[in-house]
Amino acid sequence: MKEQPRDGIVLIGGASGIGKSRAAAQLAEESKAFVVEFDDVVEAVHAITTAAHHPDLHLFDGVPDSDLSAERVLDLQIATARALEPAVLGVVRNRLTVDVPAVIEGDYLTPAAAARAVAEGAAAGRDVRAVFLHEDDPEQITANYTSREPDSGVQAERAEVSAAYGRWLGREAALHALPVVASRPWSTLVPRIRQALGGEYDEGQYDEGGAATPW
Repeated sequence: MKEQPRDGIVLIGGASGIGKSRAAAQLAEESKAFVVEFDDVVEAVHAITTAAHHPDLHLFDGVPDSDLSAERVLDLQIATARALEPAVLGVVRNRLTVDVPAVIEGDYLTPAAAARAVAEGAAAGRDVRAVFLHEDDPEQITANYTSREPDSGVQAERAEVSAAYGRWLGREAALHALPVVASRPWSTLVPRIRQALGGEYDEGQYDEGGAATPW
């Protein structure tokens, strides 16, 4: 299997509840890379900004969940992701200043920002690649949430939004010529990510069982 460059940066995007964090951790461990959880950056940005000065970063503030339809949540999530694109590029630009490989993953990585990051990496003589994970089955995402967050009950509506957001990311990824990888079977996800990023994948080397959850 082809190794990623020692100082490369990989961006892994996708909707919530489909196994991005676990895949990123495994990929980073195999590549001896640094992991950046972009959700942490999102929380930090949210904490130091206000709705008055950065309204696009506070679209969900003060709005009861009961007042939001699934379609409205999706629209607000996409708008928030687009507003966070400069933050994505800021993280990538910072990682480009050091020669340590990194894996950056998160729900709010948009294909537009990822494509810009790839281009900026190329201009700097660095290898930046991006891939988006996708799970199209809301019932599977619901099961993933239940496994990961058993105290939160059944989160079917959240899963519906996640699947719809994933479809939007997939369409955007296609527009920017970025690969989209199915999150299942989980047992072969990391090698399939490597293949999508330009490596090799020998299907016979991996168990296709997929019985375990991504958590």
